[in-house]
Amino acid sequence: MTRVPALHQQFLDRALPLLQADSRLLGTAVGGSWLRDAMDEYSDLDLVIAVDPAAYESVMRDRMAIAESIGDLLSGFTGEHVGEPRLIINLYGPPLLHVDLKFVSLDDLPKRVEDPAILWEREGAMTRAFASEAPYYPQRDLQWMEDRFWVWIHYTAAHLGRGELFETIDALTSIRGMVIGPLLAIKHSLRQRGVRQIEQYAVDDLLDVIATHPAYDARSCGESALALARAYQRLRDELAPPDLLRRTDAEREALRYLQAEIDRQA
Repeated sequence: MTRVPALHQQFLDRALPLLQADSRLLGTAVGGSWLRDAMDEYSDLDLVIAVDPAAYESVMRDRMAIAESIGDLLSGFTGEHVGEPRLIINLYGPPLLHVDLKFVSLDDLPKRVEDPAILWEREGAMTRAFASEAPYYPQRDLQWMEDRFWVWIHYTAAHLGRGELFETIDALTSIRGMVIGPLLAIKHSLRQRGVRQIEQYAVDDLLDVIATHPAYDARSCGESALALARAYQRLRDELAPPDLLRRTDAEREALRYLQAEIDRQA
């Protein structure tokens, strides 16, 4: 039984009957931390709302009005910035609560990354849709990372060389989230979620990760980029499958280029 914070439960107690009253909607399910029984006062609510395919266009036109109708909406916007226009990202309150509402046609419901918990449904519609296809959560493998990592290190060093420190810091953050966090997840047999919760599960590696965070200083940025490369090499060598194609020439030249830029900052 998932332990649900009082604020989240109060929102659901108000919202779910209102969603059920809309005949165009066929059910609501919840995902994310709810499924891991890991909700706390800081958690958001990730709701998937199944829509009758015949009414999908009208629901998409009305989705902001639906979001406004189920709680005290302070602000909401569509999710094109994360490639998901079906998503409405909302802030309700006070007290403040982040709620994501994803409106999905019943025909598209089988394509999903997890099995959300169904909160209500009409005539088993969501249950049947989920039963028709297994969920698939895309995971990056080490070859994907090895093919990109040294190109990204050169790109980062080039920003450093130009004195574009904010760009350098952003690049380090992106690489950390796309490579180091996923490698730590692989190491601990967990789902890749960037750097989410690595403080809890990757304690033995935290000092290496902390070293990849620079100050707003050219020398610090260079040292953090080098620390990022060293952390990648260590994790890659620990986790690499036998058939990994190592980009040794790119590795050698990118590190040489980075070291030259670090030496220029001295």
